[in-house]
Amino acid sequence: MELYAKVLLITLAGIFILMVIEFAYGYFKGDLRFRLMDVVSSLSAGMTNVIKGVLGLTFVFFGYDFLYTHLAIVESEVTWVTYVLSFLALDFATYWYHRLAHHVNIFWNRHVIHHSGEDFNIPTALRQSISKFVNISVFFLIPAALIGLPPKIIAIVAPLHIYVQVWYHTTYIGKLGWLEYIIVTPAQHRVHHAINPIYRDKNLSPVFCIWDRLFGTFQDELEEEPCVYGVTRQVKTWNPIRINLNHIWLLIKDAWYAKSWLDKFRIWFMPTGWRPADVMERFPVTSADHTKFEKYDVDVSNSLRYWSLVQFLVLVLMTLHMLIRIVEIGVPAVFIYGAFMYVMVYSYTSLMDKDPYAIWMEAIKSIVGLYLIYSMGGWFGIDDIIPGGTIIVAAYQIASAGIVTYFVMKEIGWQKNEALEGLKS
Repeated sequence: MELYAKVLLITLAGIFILMVIEFAYGYFKGDLRFRLMDVVSSLSAGMTNVIKGVLGLTFVFFGYDFLYTHLAIVESEVTWVTYVLSFLALDFATYWYHRLAHHVNIFWNRHVIHHSGEDFNIPTALRQSISKFVNISVFFLIPAALIGLPPKIIAIVAPLHIYVQVWYHTTYIGKLGWLEYIIVTPAQHRVHHAINPIYRDKNLSPVFCIWDRLFGTFQDELEEEPCVYGVTRQVKTWNPIRINLNHIWLLIKDAWYAKSWLDKFRIWFMPTGWRPADVMERFPVTSADHTKFEKYDVDVSNSLRYWSLVQFLVLVLMTLHMLIRIVEIGVPAVFIYGAFMYVMVYSYTSLMDKDPYAIWMEAIKSIVGLYLIYSMGGWFGIDDIIPGGTIIVAAYQIASAGIVTYFVMKEIGWQKNEALEGLKS
């Protein structure tokens, strides 16, 4: 857990640098392609994934070490070739796992968050899942185990393999000539994120586009077919936790309402988007038309936009605190900290949606936060780093509750807000 936290700190710093470069380029070119609420939503999704990763909230049947121990036919000598083969093996495995996520209902749930962004930029890369509760990706590393690629080399290469998939989430870079035949480029990945029928489920390769060309999933970006980003069943929310659960909730409801027991079972393993005929008739779900696509947006004041950014920055500081002091915080306190931050994300992104019930989530967050300070005598040892840190956190909890109440009253309207009916009396 501690080593993972250190690797994450380095990776997050690298991603932040890429975001600054992209933003600076757009700013100085006078062509910014960012919407603040979309960016905050994407970054918040990334932080929820970071928290989940640090806490290890995914069940693993067995790790790569187990496969290597039981399946290795030969023992590879560690040279530069070993590193190259390990990178290629990870790329091959990721391609097939990615392809599975696109084609099977239950696995789409853990990937839909990444495609939910209706803008395409570096922050979109951070829209990563927290709904992957069982990790089966290790099965796709069986070829690596068979040829004896050491677990320690796979572990070293894996973070780099993930990081190099970030840079191509941008619309500022055009086609790259001969590189289009070797690596995944921004043009190819724009196709992957598009909902245009000709582009769907194409360009699944993570780093080397050879897999798409070999297995028939390659599609070039066409000038006459501009990419429209998002998912066909628009999520229509900035809340990353709701986005993570959106698809699986639909599957659960469809399985419940399906009259056929066969449909109740097979819906989970059918192609992505499949629904029982009787359920589709009774509970139709609208699919977006890419020719008439309207991006999700909410009419809010600039003050609320900037407040959402402030809330995200507080989340970042708390996450950094958890990563730096994870050993000192210990178990089970670190899980309590993580749960608190999930409630925090749910609260401020609900306010971004102008959800009137955001005030209750904020009340829960603030009350729980103040109770944790009272019961633990401080905020997870923050005073060891910042003198008076607990007082700052307590002041934030109180101020945040008041500010959110103000925005709910002003942006949503006191009289129209059913969530506040009980308070008026």
